[in-house]
Parts: sequence; structure tokens; C-alpha cells
Amino acid sequence: MVWFIVCTFLGLLLLSTPIAIVVLATTAGAVSLFLNVPLTALVQQLFRGLDNFLLLSIPFFILAGNIMAEGRIAHYLVQSMDACVGRFRGGLALAGILTCMFFAAISGSSPATVIAVGSIMIPALIRSGYSEKFSIGLITSAGTLGILIPPSIPMVLYSLVGNTSVSDMFMAGVVPGVIRVIIFGAFAVYMARRFNWGATSSHSLGETLRILGRASWGLAMPLIVLGGIYSGIFTPTEAAGVSVVYALLVETFIYRSLTWEKLRVILVKSAVLSSALLFIIACAMPFIWLLTREQLPVQAAEFIGAHISNKYVFLFLVNILLLAVGCVMDIVTSILVLTPIFLPMLAHFDIDPVAWGIMMIVNVEIGFLTFPFGLNLFVAMGITKKPLTYIARSVMPFLLLLFVCLLMVTYIPVISTWLPSVLK
Repeated sequence: MVWFIVCTFLGLLLLSTPIAIVVLATTAGAVSLFLNVPLTALVQQLFRGLDNFLLLSIPFFILAGNIMAEGRIAHYLVQSMDACVGRFRGGLALAGILTCMFFAAISGSSPATVIAVGSIMIPALIRSGYSEKFSIGLITSAGTLGILIPPSIPMVLYSLVGNTSVSDMFMAGVVPGVIRVIIFGAFAVYMARRFNWGATSSHSLGETLRILGRASWGLAMPLIVLGGIYSGIFTPTEAAGVSVVYALLVETFIYRSLTWEKLRVILVKSAVLSSALLFIIACAMPFIWLLTREQLPVQAAEFIGAHISNKYVFLFLVNILLLAVGCVMDIVTSILVLTPIFLPMLAHFDIDPVAWGIMMIVNVEIGFLTFPFGLNLFVAMGITKKPLTYIARSVMPFLLLLFVCLLMVTYIPVISTWLPSVLK
């Protein structure tokens, strides 16, 4: 059955079959051929896969991100970051990274971060004298903060499958995200000073305060969402609903950027994306049920434990596997399919599930910048009208920085676990 699952899965992928159908067809074939179980069991698992209150947060976070991507919050965030750090050489590049961080903390989506921030920052960086390739690579890569800085849709999925606390996962992403910002920022400032890129901007104290005042509505949103979760005012799912209401009120009545036509487009786009994600999740749940029923993850853990005794060698090999998987599989499927397989191995090697979740997310988010499922690459293509090969070359230096961040969260797990342990 294992060989059937592997061969069928890879064969359907090579035929460019949609990933949801790949997972469901593989599961149905394995059940039909190897188990004495009626196929109606798959229908029951499809329903149970979606019968979870936590999943309601996904369409809400998607909708909130799209509202802000189409509105003025991203524009005012860019202005506020430029007012704070634009006076330094390399300040505009640093402003772009900080804007990605704050927008990531609002939207929870990597592509939404690239669209909202990139459409403003990439032309601004180029006009200011930065290299075009550097500007595109910087914002496209910094957009991956969208799934590391909380709230994050992949963190919600990992919590669902890995049976961990969503609030712990959200807090575990904060320190790695800040470290990523520092590394990217240091590199951007170094490059700007080395090549004398970018004119500095200067704002008086009064102008800076006015700009920060306009942007304060967007800057306050992460505090409201995460503060509400950790203070116990609302659950992560309720926080997602609050973020939608807040974004609608700010964009409609304060910034006055939403029209009925814009709202219609946003609702349609959000419904399509939410439906696609939830369909993938529903199709993955029978596969997870099959793995659990046949104890395949336990058998895999026993096999690996018998052949690999060193924890650090295990982590190194898993990183290689996850990097390869990220090149050929989207992040949602990667988390849903691989998490149940590896979970039994964590106890054997004494690995914290929260730290593992962050390592897994950092791994698969690199897939946003690699062929053929590099979603951020395609988003940047749409913004810049540049060929895919040009976009891919522009992100190469930042991929190296991402690998450094990956090694840090892999071998220094306290980076991920410190903040959740402090807040408990």
C-alpha cells in the first residue's frame, strides 16, 4: 500500500493533476485496493475535515487581507515607515521591509503582502535610485513574512493537524520574524551604502507625527488581534472575524477607499481563494485518516529511529526533504500531508512541536520563491511585468539569507519557544 500511495501520488503530480484531486484519488485507490472499508468512509472524512470551528478563521483572514490590499492601509504604512527610517542611507529599503512586516501582521498572507506592498514600494525604490533587480528581489522575498509574522493561515493549519495551540504558534513566529527583518534590513542597508543607492528623505517632526497619525489605524490592528487573543477576549477564529470588521470600518469610514464595486471584487476574490483552500483541506483529511488508521507515521518513526540516532542529522535530512517538497507542492498541502507523518518522530528525538511547526513553515515558505510553485514569483511577475527567470534571479541573494534563518530556527529552537513560554 505504501508503494501504491507513493507511486500514485508522484504519477498524478507529474501529470499536472490538481493537488486536491491527487490526494483524494490516491486515498480512494488505496482504500479500494487494500482495505475492507466502504468508500462512504471517505465522504464522512471529507465532512469531518471541514467540521471544525478553527477553519472559519481562514476565509476571515483572507477577506481581511484582501480588503487592506485593495484599500489605503498599505499606502499609509509605507508612508509611516519611510517617515521613521527614510532619512538614513538605505532607509527606503528598510521601510519596505518594515512595511512587509506590519502588513504581514495584518493580512497573514504572503501573496497579499507582496501585492499590497510591492505595487507601492518597488516603483518607489527604483525611482529613488535602487537597482531594479534588488528592489524586486527585496520586496518579493520580504513578502514571505506574511506567513511567519502572526496571524498566519499556515500556522492555523499546522495547529489543526498537529494538535497545538494556535496562540502558541502565533507567538512562536514573532521572534523568528523579527530576526528575519533584522537580517534583511542589515543586508539592504549594506547594499545601499556600498553602491550609493537611494536618496534619503527628510520629514519634520510635525510631518512625521501627522503621517503616523494617519497610519495608526493600520498599525493598531496587530495589537487588537493578537492582544485580544492573549488577553482571552476572543479566540483566534473570533479574532479573524474582528479583523474583517475592523478593516471594513477603517477602509470605508476613515480612509474612504472602498466602493461597492471594489467590495464586490474583494468578496468574489476572497470566496474563490477560500473555497480553493478549504477544498484542498477537505481532500487532505481522508488521506490523514488513512495514514493514522494504518499507523504509517508510527512505522515511519520506528524505521527512522532504527537508522538515525542523531537528532541533528535527522533535522538536517528533514530540512532537505522539506525544501524539495516546497519546490513541487503548495504550502497548504505540504503542511496537511507531512505533519501527521513527522509528528510521531518528535517525541523520539525530543523536539518541541511548536519549534517544529515554525521550522516547517520557514522551510515551506521558501517554496514561495522557488520553481514551480513559487507563488510570490508569479505575483511579482504580475506587478512588474518582468519574465519569471528575471524575478527568480532577483530573489537569489535573499534565498541565501532565508537559508541562514532556517538553520537558526532549526538548531536554536529557543528562538521559537521563548516567547510562548514567557506568555504562558
